[in-house]
Amino acid sequence: QVQLVESGGGLVQAGGSLRLSCAASGRTFSSYTMGWFRQAPGKEREFVAGISWTGDTRYADSVKGRFTISRDNAKNMVYLQMNSLKPEDTAVYYCAARRDRTIRIGVIEYDYWGQGTQVTVSS
Repeated sequence: QVQLVESGGGLVQAGGSLRLSCAASGRTFSSYTMGWFRQAPGKEREFVAGISWTGDTRYADSVKGRFTISRDNAKNMVYLQMNSLKPEDTAVYYCAARRDRTIRIGVIEYDYWGQGTQVTVSS
């Protein structure tokens, strides 16, 4: 069982930056693939970024070059550095864990989810 708790969301102006954090419980954290997803009002939850246990990463096209996912296995933490934020990045951001070593982009592929943190980007 893995429990995930996100933090770091907030209100920021367009062009600004935020860093989201995800604290994970569990002794086998380092073997999980971790992902960040987001869900805007009236839209489906979508993949943002993922990182494998070896540090391989994958990004949605909409955030490539602006967002960076990283992990610290010693601290059981995953981060999402978000730069050059746009109003269309406004959403609830969720941390997710997958009991597999491959990065997948489907919501159904992930086994554990956090409660989410709100990110609002004003124009």
